[in-house]
Amino acid sequence: MQLIAFSQEAPAQLLANYLNQQGIAVHYRHTDEEHPHSLVLVDESQWEAARLITQDFIRDPRQAKYQQAAWQQGEAVQLQPVARQMSPQLQMLLKSPVTILVLVACLLVYLGSLMGWFGPIQYWLSFQSPALLSENHQWWRLLGPAFLHFSTMHIVFNLLWWAMLGSQIESKFGSVNLLLIFVLTALLSNYAQFLHTGPSFGGLSGVVYGVMGFVWWCGWLRPQWGLSLSKPLVGFILFWLVLGYADLLWVSVANTAHTVGLVSGCLLALGYSKIRR
Repeated sequence: MQLIAFSQEAPAQLLANYLNQQGIAVHYRHTDEEHPHSLVLVDESQWEAARLITQDFIRDPRQAKYQQAAWQQGEAVQLQPVARQMSPQLQMLLKSPVTILVLVACLLVYLGSLMGWFGPIQYWLSFQSPALLSENHQWWRLLGPAFLHFSTMHIVFNLLWWAMLGSQIESKFGSVNLLLIFVLTALLSNYAQFLHTGPSFGGLSGVVYGVMGFVWWCGWLRPQWGLSLSKPLVGFILFWLVLGYADLLWVSVANTAHTVGLVSGCLLALGYSKIRR
């Protein structure tokens, strides 16, 4: 069972030395994948212990205990200086075209709004009923509200989450699957919000809650895939959802879009867990 994969050999060897010293047998393996330096766990019953050590290593690979384990095995490993390394999250984002495409589209729409074109932009991106769309054929409106944002805080919050979680999903499942997840969560959350409040809404929040739900349930159903949300983050998501319904926030919140997005993301993760064993 693959435990983790790195883009560089040095951290893979360093972690392998430490895990073997702790009695958790792993093998180093070089592949032709995007992250070619991987560690394979020999005994699957040690998965939880290996996962906890791996998480600690990722947080701070420069702890003395890792280098000491390498020295004891006669394999001192030199990590590159932190200043010379690009953030793994940034590396992942730069290799995620669909994530970048959605991010740039939202930014361009928001920039146009700031330049005084909000009225026309909202007119062309607002949601319309399927009956009306069947006459005018402006089918992009089914997804259009996802690109609309009404404040700087609104777009920054959504795009930070989208960049982080979207790039993870795209790295693991590919661009086509992320695009499918985006389209389905946007379509379902937009339509549900339209039925509840009419066309006056916008934001990527429904999709963001969708990818949150997808990553959350993937971590629960298939932890070996390497996607997960920590319990505090899950708590934050649910707490923010409750605050919206309690009308305790200082802004208008598309609660229906959030809820439907979250549920659809969870159900998509359930479906993927059945298909991609």
